[in-house]
Amino acid sequence: MPQRPINVAILGAGRIAQKMATTLNLMARNETYRAYAKPYAIASRDQKRADEFAAQYGIPVAYGSYAQMLDDPEVDLVYIATPHSLHAEQAIACMEAGKHVLVEKAFTVNAGQAQRVIEVSQQTGKLCAEAIWTRYMPSRAMIRQLVEDGTIGDVCAISANLSYPTTHKQRIIDPKLAGGALLDVGVYPLNFIDMAIGGGSRRDIARMETAMIPYKTGVDAQSTTTLFYDDGVMAVSTCSLLAVSDRDGAIWGTDGYLMCRNVNNVERIDVYGKDHALTRSIPVPAQLTGYEYEVAACASAIAAGQTECPDMPHADTLRMMRLLDHIRERWGLRYPCE
Repeated sequence: MPQRPINVAILGAGRIAQKMATTLNLMARNETYRAYAKPYAIASRDQKRADEFAAQYGIPVAYGSYAQMLDDPEVDLVYIATPHSLHAEQAIACMEAGKHVLVEKAFTVNAGQAQRVIEVSQQTGKLCAEAIWTRYMPSRAMIRQLVEDGTIGDVCAISANLSYPTTHKQRIIDPKLAGGALLDVGVYPLNFIDMAIGGGSRRDIARMETAMIPYKTGVDAQSTTTLFYDDGVMAVSTCSLLAVSDRDGAIWGTDGYLMCRNVNNVERIDVYGKDHALTRSIPVPAQLTGYEYEVAACASAIAAGQTECPDMPHADTLRMMRLLDHIRERWGLRYPCE
């Protein structure tokens, strides 16, 4: 736990930034989390928008440019909530200005950018963490425990999906902003699979099959990817920016299976036996918004002098970015910024 709450600045004033502002305010009023972080500033490219955001969420400082935020020595951690195409440049600028960073998923556009960002983190000694919130949630450890204690026997297959109709959002369908389903929602089922299977240190992907349907702007509209691991486990990830899906994650074993309701923010874990009878329904602990876990993890890592969070270390971020690159390479999909 840090000696004092860290000052968090939010870079970008969109919808996800609003959720982080809500989270930081709730943390500041919560007995458990008030020691970790507090809302300090909002940075936008427009002073009026920054002022309105600050007034709405009770944030003390509002910057009309990103440069103003970089010059403020009171900023400890910057939460980067801009489109994917801007993440690498902004994260590097923040760390070189002496700020720690929490970067929204997808961490960067590609693994090459991710590698450069991580190198700057190591050079500056500043924390750099990927804000894929499911990696930090208690549900992760709960699912892993059920898998490791043999509740469903030996794992044979995994399935996960996440889809939302989001074609009305310009950043989602714009190739210049690295839009598309994969980098926006597809990262969640792929990360669910990676967490469920134990990560790259335990298993290697022996083969991959993938296909996608493009949107009229050229980004991926929906896709499916099947991963075949070297120990025989098979995993299927599906995502779409056109459809509404059940968002379930399923882990199938020799003695039963787990159904994890909503891979984007697991609400409960249902355990089934060989006869398909529900044996247990395990609720997930109540949360403020779900973002508090990643913020608290960053504050703890900063207090410990670390440049990465144990929940999502740099090696895991790089492994997942390389997988995303590999998938897009199979599709022949490149962004203008690459």
